[in-house]
Amino acid sequence: MKKLLAALIFGVSLCSMSSAVFADPPMQPFYAAVMKMAPEGKLGQVIKREPVRTSVKGAQAWRIAYISSDISGRKTISTGLVVAPTGPVPAGGRPVMSWGHGTTGTAQNCGPSQVFDPVVPLNEYFLLGGNSWTDYGIPAIEEFIKEGYVVVASDYQGLGGGGKQQYTIASTNGMDTLNGARAAGSMKETGANKKTLIYGWSTGGGAAIALAGMPDYINQTGTASDNLEMIGFVALAPEDISILAPAGKLTQAAADKYFQESQTMFLDNIFNFTHAAMFYWGTQAAFPKLSLSDVFTDEGVKVVDEILSNKCMHAASDTFNFLYGSSYASLLKKNPSNTLAWTEAMVKGGVRTVKPIAPVQIYFGSKDVTVPPIMHKLYQEQVCKLGGNVGRMQLPGEQSHFTTPGTSKPFYLTWVKDRVAGKPLANACLQN
Repeated sequence: MKKLLAALIFGVSLCSMSSAVFADPPMQPFYAAVMKMAPEGKLGQVIKREPVRTSVKGAQAWRIAYISSDISGRKTISTGLVVAPTGPVPAGGRPVMSWGHGTTGTAQNCGPSQVFDPVVPLNEYFLLGGNSWTDYGIPAIEEFIKEGYVVVASDYQGLGGGGKQQYTIASTNGMDTLNGARAAGSMKETGANKKTLIYGWSTGGGAAIALAGMPDYINQTGTASDNLEMIGFVALAPEDISILAPAGKLTQAAADKYFQESQTMFLDNIFNFTHAAMFYWGTQAAFPKLSLSDVFTDEGVKVVDEILSNKCMHAASDTFNFLYGSSYASLLKKNPSNTLAWTEAMVKGGVRTVKPIAPVQIYFGSKDVTVPPIMHKLYQEQVCKLGGNVGRMQLPGEQSHFTTPGTSKPFYLTWVKDRVAGKPLANACLQN
């Protein structure tokens, strides 16, 4: 009788969920208006803005929506924040820091700019002092404003601007950080000059190193702010699953092995499974010829699509846990199909192995089990062979993925200040 009752309750829960599939979560007026807008205009063009109050001393801030694009060349809309110092603009203008955030979720209401008080130092869900359902805020915002920098923080496309979020598609997220810098540069109030530095954590770190290998996209003209001078990229524990893909032309056997191994990496607990589900969901959004039914069961497709369309990271993980407990892997097919196409998309959506357009500095913790350090170690080795300048520093102590942003701050603040000042930088590749 107990088993029958449980089955009936579970069946009712699935029926109630299926009725809401594809429904967007409630949105604040700014974002609800943006989601009705067409992605038309120059890359980086601000299409909507409003002032935002901030307690950061000496700062003024705006919530913005701007034109970006994705890995397939489609125009998109991204939302985010622009923060600039108050007071007279110094001679020569102000350099721009563009922040790429880590995982927040895939629903439209998961953009960090949407919280009540978004212009604050990074506030992490897992750490003491975390006071929200999500990670939000901008690392080192107070220090950067004091130094006289303009700071822009993209939400990425699909997190408040309509469309479907291309989670972990590093190239798309990197484009959003660059077009955010273009947007900040187009706003006269910021006093921005052309010097631009990208910094990001986790998926945002992957976006930073992906953009470092996209000179054609960076150098194109006809944008809202052309000729940005990229002076550096800072990546905090950058995620890039594509670096683990087999080299050379992919075969079906190699794709099957890679796909299985990458899947195994994320099936050890419900938190990592949620990341995996978002990864497949975001990859399919970027490459519509793929299908979630290649990877998930019929039940899995419905459940995953509804949860990820409506809930942010931690709430989504809790819902998977509530519904399935330790049986979450039952949502996946035992024998996924179309794995060659999926693997090709995963590689294309990752970080290209090309010489970075400017120096890259990576920071990581020895106890990071969320983004295995082997990922960025292989990245460094490969691009160093191509003549790049990529530094990689293991942080002192036993740092995890989530303590990396705070612990790395004193180090990257100095590195950034030296790049802005134009100080010479030794080739870190030669020191390994």
